[in-house]
Amino acid sequence: MNREAREAARELCAVGRRAVELGLSPGASGNVSARAGGLTLMSPTGVSLRDLDPEGLSVLDGAGEHVAGPPPSKEFPLHQAMYRRVPDAGAVVHLHSPHACAASCLPAWSEASALPPVTPYLVMRVGQAPLVPYAAPGSDRLADNLSRLPGRFRAALLANHGSIVAASGPAAALDGAVELEEASRIVVSLRGSEFSVLSPEDVRELTGRYGTDWDL
Repeated sequence: MNREAREAARELCAVGRRAVELGLSPGASGNVSARAGGLTLMSPTGVSLRDLDPEGLSVLDGAGEHVAGPPPSKEFPLHQAMYRRVPDAGAVVHLHSPHACAASCLPAWSEASALPPVTPYLVMRVGQAPLVPYAAPGSDRLADNLSRLPGRFRAALLANHGSIVAASGPAAALDGAVELEEASRIVVSLRGSEFSVLSPEDVRELTGRYGTDWDL
């Protein structure tokens, strides 16, 4: 790996450990990837994010061919689909965090977003996050379901599964996943109660200021 890829590998492993510390990646669940120096670095299959090692990551070339390290997570097609949707993304984080998983089992708020705009922070830090129809983890169908969704987004909930977030780098992607988990926690806790959401005018102000997407 070149210097850029080595630095990305170190950051990716630090993000994996942080996700476990925050309780967002139980057991050996979840997977992370980063693009650098023409390569994609990814957590290997069956390895806890707590145990990631910069020298033990899976390495894939620009065409998605496995070129070094152990086999990548079975969710590599899902990560590829997210990179195609967000061409400027430098990293993707997919987690099975508890509240995002719970929210992914509920009906979507709208076609554009699984979650309503309950806080300004979801709108300004993540933007809309649609609900991807269920398909088996690691399947090409799951990646296809994400690819076929309309609109622009950098995050999504995977039905009955968890969350996925793309961002400029691993740390930013984890920040988005944390915000998505917190918004999911709020929505799940409000289930069955009347609650308010941000007005369309407030949403437009935030998306305009922070460059996120939210279809109203």
